[in-house]
Amino acid sequence: MIQPDLLSAPQRRNGMLVMIVNSLMMWGGFFMVVPLISIHYVEQLGWTTAAIGIVLGVRQLFQQGFTVVGGMLADRFGARLLILCGLVVRFLGFAAMAWATTFPLLILSAILAALGGALFDSPSSATIAALTTQTDRARYFSILGIVRNLGMAIGPLIGTWLLDFDFAVVAVSAASCYLVAWAVTYWLLPDVAVATNQEHLTYGIGLALRDRRFMIYNALLLGYWFLWTQITLAIPLKATSIAHDHAAVSWVYLVNSIMSIALQYPVMRWAEHRFTPGVTLILGIAIMAFGLGMIAFADNIILLLVCVSLYSLGGLLSSPSQQTVAANLANNAALGSYFGVAGLAIAVGGGMGSFSGGTLYGLGEQWNFPATPWIVFAGMGTITTLALWWFFRGHGLLKKSDPTPQ
Repeated sequence: MIQPDLLSAPQRRNGMLVMIVNSLMMWGGFFMVVPLISIHYVEQLGWTTAAIGIVLGVRQLFQQGFTVVGGMLADRFGARLLILCGLVVRFLGFAAMAWATTFPLLILSAILAALGGALFDSPSSATIAALTTQTDRARYFSILGIVRNLGMAIGPLIGTWLLDFDFAVVAVSAASCYLVAWAVTYWLLPDVAVATNQEHLTYGIGLALRDRRFMIYNALLLGYWFLWTQITLAIPLKATSIAHDHAAVSWVYLVNSIMSIALQYPVMRWAEHRFTPGVTLILGIAIMAFGLGMIAFADNIILLLVCVSLYSLGGLLSSPSQQTVAANLANNAALGSYFGVAGLAIAVGGGMGSFSGGTLYGLGEQWNFPATPWIVFAGMGTITTLALWWFFRGHGLLKKSDPTPQ
């Protein structure tokens, strides 16, 4: 393994190019199938929204809950090996969904796909942190945001088109994206070390868990991930309900991605010159919460897409910012373990969001009060922004200066 400080500038650039291509494949494949799970099983097969909420919640919980293991192993055996293994397991999980005709089979395939993600998720984040410096880190995270949102646009467009043939075709096509990423990673990604201190296997985990500032930050991010996961469940259900056409799901992701492609880089450059990453994160979450709350009043697809635009604008600010803050707060002695521990916030917050999103959406229909989920989402976002403001102020991270690594 190569230590990051021994990498040349061309090696860093080439490594980041691989991670950018991987992000396109990973996000494109993921959003090709996951948002359509609710459409296929609820709208086409008549399953309950709560059942699909459980499936998506379990997937989120397993993937992010086990990222600790992926990060810990990456510190010891290298991020590249873990990424390669994870891509193979994710391929098998998504391919298995082609034959998932019962609830137990769907749960098992979702868990398999989740474990694949757990293996490559934190090693990928740690690799990006190792390949970048504080000078160019925010810029690369912004570029990755554009690419990921491009995947979020292309994936559902292809997925909804393939859904007209069969859901099995969607699942296998999504799985094939991970084979492409595997080949790119195997041939081109440098084997960069993501830990400067490789003592015993659990050393980095203990270091991260004892890092009070880092742990509080990730606990407060639960609300952000609660909001973020609604793009895969509650919003697609609302779009389909309003438009009476499953193609509306692709319209949602198209709007989200067009905004990212057009605005991600200039918006983040604008924010970089004015705010700390913490302030930008707070602003982004507040806008996301407002956009979700306004969906309560959206009674046609145009108004819904306007609300999605607001939600997406908030995401443009918050997504790269939360990654930048995490990378800046993490200890370089164990980047893989730090990002693995950070995955616990995604596990709990995203799992809560997936389960609650489906449950609240169903309750809103049952109570004849469809605004129910959107009011809850807005309230969660408000609480999160206030809590993060309190945290950043207490640690002096609201001033225009980047936090230094420990």
